[in-house]
Amino acid sequence: MPSSGPTRTLSAISSRRLTRAARRRTGLGGRIGRTLDGILTEKANTVRWLGWGRRGTAGAAIPMALGFEGVTQRFGEVTALSEVTLAVKPGEIVALLGHSGCGKSTLLRLAAGVERPSEGRVLLDGRDVSDPGRFVEPEERGVGLVFQDYALFPHLTVAENVRFGLRGLNHASTEATAMRALDRVGLAGLAESYPHMLSGGEQQRVALARAVAPRPGVLLMDEPFSNLDRRLRDAVRDETAALLRETGATSIIVTHDPEDAMRIADRIVLMRAGRIVQSGTGEELYRRPAGLFAARFFCDFTEIAGRARGGQVDTPLGRFRAPGLADGAEAVVCIRPHAVRIVPKGYHLQGRIAARRFLGEVDHALVAVEGLDVPLAVRLALPPHLREGSDVGVDIAADEVLVFAAADT
Repeated sequence: MPSSGPTRTLSAISSRRLTRAARRRTGLGGRIGRTLDGILTEKANTVRWLGWGRRGTAGAAIPMALGFEGVTQRFGEVTALSEVTLAVKPGEIVALLGHSGCGKSTLLRLAAGVERPSEGRVLLDGRDVSDPGRFVEPEERGVGLVFQDYALFPHLTVAENVRFGLRGLNHASTEATAMRALDRVGLAGLAESYPHMLSGGEQQRVALARAVAPRPGVLLMDEPFSNLDRRLRDAVRDETAALLRETGATSIIVTHDPEDAMRIADRIVLMRAGRIVQSGTGEELYRRPAGLFAARFFCDFTEIAGRARGGQVDTPLGRFRAPGLADGAEAVVCIRPHAVRIVPKGYHLQGRIAARRFLGEVDHALVAVEGLDVPLAVRLALPPHLREGSDVGVDIAADEVLVFAAADT
């Protein structure tokens, strides 16, 4: 539930002061609140830069290209981002994925204009919006933002929260646009409710409706699903993905959850310590991780230490290809849980079920194999008669095994 805030009506407080109230609540600093609406007008040549697209409907956006060129961001002695270069195509949905502190939210704030880069450039449709001499303020960028805590105004109704992001329309058009946005997220029936009357999933959808109503060219979402329970999270995430594709806005979603990233994004950008580790589709990062860090991020492995010889690594489970590793190099063989098959005992690899947990559609089991210091993690549907202590045969799908240099952590 949102925290208490100002209790005066919208008519009693200016839009700017109300925005400041929202900014204080988020704790993100800067001018985030004002990124909810805006059109950049370049008065020098009277060319109107339509970052928000044509206004007046909650229809499709006019997507913008978003780029970062050699971006470095420092906070005192701390380097949050280091020479990051990234191009996001118009209409593309990109997930910034990584552990806390990797720089993904800092990159989002730079796109919004809340932070100014220490070095490098932020581009919108090829135009530098971060140049110190021509810095484009957040409210002028045509960028929508969905906050991690949703940042709904507690004293405004759902409809009033959505209308807050709309400008330049008469009352009837504003009302119609807000209601269309609410209808798209399935909340038209709650238009007169207040945020404290809504569930977490409903609050998230109101925040999304508010962000998409002005038809932003770029939509930024900061951990939008992290406050939701698992079942609700799945439903809201799928609804959000459908809405993003319907609106067509260029979208960046910050998350620490690889499943969120894989289910919603066209492309995943994996970050670590202020740098981009790997960029590609979810399948590319899962099947062909650039290194051990990327591999671990997407799957829990059984890791077996070994040493490369002739392009292979010998283990108690067999011999696995190790392309690119020099002879004598220390290696880590990663066995994915679904790469392990349980077969009748008598197979050349013998094992014993050390633990088994029923998870519904599959079982999670640990299988002890002679010569291994740790049991193999297995994730598959096991026959009911196999219990802890049962002797089994073990087969490994070699094409599901990854081998990395031990130094590549």
